[in-house]
Amino acid sequence: MEILLETDRLILRRFTDADADHLVELDSDPEVMFFINGGRPTPREEIEESVLPRFLRYHRESEAFGFWATIEKSTGSFIGWFHLRPKPDEGLLDEPELGYRLRRSAWGKGYASEGSRALIDRAFADLGASRVWAETMFVNTGSRRVMEKAGLRFNRLFHADWPDKIPGDEHGDVEYSLTREEWHARR
Repeated sequence: MEILLETDRLILRRFTDADADHLVELDSDPEVMFFINGGRPTPREEIEESVLPRFLRYHRESEAFGFWATIEKSTGSFIGWFHLRPKPDEGLLDEPELGYRLRRSAWGKGYASEGSRALIDRAFADLGASRVWAETMFVNTGSRRVMEKAGLRFNRLFHADWPDKIPGDEHGDVEYSLTREEWHARR
């Protein structure tokens, strides 16, 4: 198992081909998927042919960026994933995007904030990032709270054109961010 990071309670490791079942289970929960596509499960075929190969490709192409399977130390259970990646359309390496998706059983335990803080620290301390950012729907208060607890600050409200209409999307999306200078000031 190739570990990227360890926190007090989590292990973030590279994905492997053996993680397909974990991803199918994660993406089969309508509540987990609600703010992604309205709650529709991701078909196994899509995970095996598109999602997991994309996660694995990140690992082959970059040591710095990618998607990492997240394991709860106390149980050894897969609880979801985190990502740190260049903005897909722009590829800005010094302004990576932070993201996460966790099983419902892991919600409310502070795992999302803990993993996010570890990746933010890695981005600034090890990767030379100038800014880390994340975004979610305005109405996704749980994710917004994670961003705030991880040290990101509200940056802007915008309206993205998403392929799936989700209740609340009329309120728009929010971007949170943290600059290197802000990160240094908090340390």
